[in-house]
Amino acid sequence: MILLVGLGNPGDKYTQTRHNIGFDILDFIAFRHRCGAFVSFGKNSQIIKTKLFNKDVILLKPQTFMNLSGASVLEVAKFYKIEASKTIVIHDDLDLETGRIKAKIGGGDGGHNGLKSISGCIGSGYYRLRIGISKPLYKEQVSDYVLAKIKDEAELQKLDNAMLKCFGGMEALLDFNLQKFASFCAS
Repeated sequence: MILLVGLGNPGDKYTQTRHNIGFDILDFIAFRHRCGAFVSFGKNSQIIKTKLFNKDVILLKPQTFMNLSGASVLEVAKFYKIEASKTIVIHDDLDLETGRIKAKIGGGDGGHNGLKSISGCIGSGYYRLRIGISKPLYKEQVSDYVLAKIKDEAELQKLDNAMLKCFGGMEALLDFNLQKFASFCAS
């Protein structure tokens, strides 16, 4: 069983924001693979239990808000007995140019509070799918920047292209073949 986690914040207020790219990618995967709708699981989660590329996969959208995502991941991982090494977290990354994609295993949280929460709950040995959102000019603008609705058409197009690349490389990602996945995402 593989746990595929998309990070974001619940509620309409946060749709189409940079911080919700993880939710957006999971929604896209669920739609394209006709996986059905997300259902509530416990108090902190929405999941879809499905098969993707002949693998048992749980798509998870934490409903705890970003900074507490680890509680949701831990709840689902414990219930389904999924190890950190079989967990892939999709998240926004300020340090990558908008639309750029990188995958890796382990590492620090890079100041991302969602990752910090997850690492605190399950350790840091999970896979990370980093989706670039660029960064604002000043550090003080980060919170407003990641939570703002995206209105720029060029930026939206870059993020849509990133979703398509992630979708195209999903089989390789679920095989934990980061080199092959990277070849789908290269541009």
